[in-house]
Amino acid sequence: MFSAKNFSPQQLSALTALTISVPIALGLYVFNHSWWVALIYLAVIFLGSFGLILFSLQTFIYRKIKLIYKLIYQTKASKREEFYYKNILPQKSIDEVREDVEKWAEQRKAEIEVLQQNEAFRKEFLQNLSHELKTPVFAIQGYVDTLRNGALYNPAVNEKFLQSTSRNIDRLVNLLADLDEISRLESGEQKLNMEEFIIQELTKDVYETLDITATDKNIKLIVKKGCEFPLIVYADKEKIRQVLINFIENAIKYGRQNGLVEASFYNVDGRNVLVEISDDGSGIGEEHLPRIFERFYRTDQARNRKIGGSGLGLSICKHIIEAHKQTIHVRSKIDVGSTFGFMLAARKSAREGS
Repeated sequence: MFSAKNFSPQQLSALTALTISVPIALGLYVFNHSWWVALIYLAVIFLGSFGLILFSLQTFIYRKIKLIYKLIYQTKASKREEFYYKNILPQKSIDEVREDVEKWAEQRKAEIEVLQQNEAFRKEFLQNLSHELKTPVFAIQGYVDTLRNGALYNPAVNEKFLQSTSRNIDRLVNLLADLDEISRLESGEQKLNMEEFIIQELTKDVYETLDITATDKNIKLIVKKGCEFPLIVYADKEKIRQVLINFIENAIKYGRQNGLVEASFYNVDGRNVLVEISDDGSGIGEEHLPRIFERFYRTDQARNRKIGGSGLGLSICKHIIEAHKQTIHVRSKIDVGSTFGFMLAARKSAREGS
């Protein structure tokens, strides 16, 4: 049995026409006692009422609905859409049309929320970028103005000011280089030089590079016990070196004195290798973890800027791993430490054999 609210225009017209024609035909039969006259009147009134009601529905109601469909989809109808509006839409019940409009409204609501969120991120990014650029630019401006006002001829300060100016210029150059790299990674312009190499050997090379920095804080750089077996990965070696340097540098920066930085490697399924860098430092608050890979996002503005860095390192790492069509992640707990990890494809032969 059909629900009245799900009737199509044709069904609704037929039901209404029947409601009108049956009582009239019955009345004529009662007065004339001629069943064939009553049947003729029934047929004529039913067909006339059905045609009139259906015409009214389609002309005055479904034309408006057709206009609503065109407006909500904001497009000029193609031949296929015109066929839909002319032949399929009029077959739909009002309830089905309502469901279509509600679905469209939900989609638009979700799109608006995404746009608002993106707008908030854009504003925050521009504010952070402005701050990152203004800091070295204003410092350089200050040093240059001081030198021009006479300090240039004072041997006690000119060399110091020139060194500070040089450091801020280097900071600007690094910032712009990082922004350029992110842009190229996002656009796909950054080509990957894929090759096979042993991930443990690359990590040990990075350990050697950062050994002096770690020694200053008496931090040990180790490979987790049981993870020494060589694992061959297929990736851009220099890009992965960049990721490892960033992770290990951060682990040293934010690690505790006399602490530990540990690298671990796991053959996940014969096709992928998991690489993780862990520290036992101060950790990251749970509320920061979803945004930790955003550009310029800092969990502690003052402390991070004091330590240094462009604020783009983790974002670059994320883009590098995503360029490899792999995933990056972080786990952390305050006063326990942090673990940054990523997946890499295993050696070609291993993947082809599995």
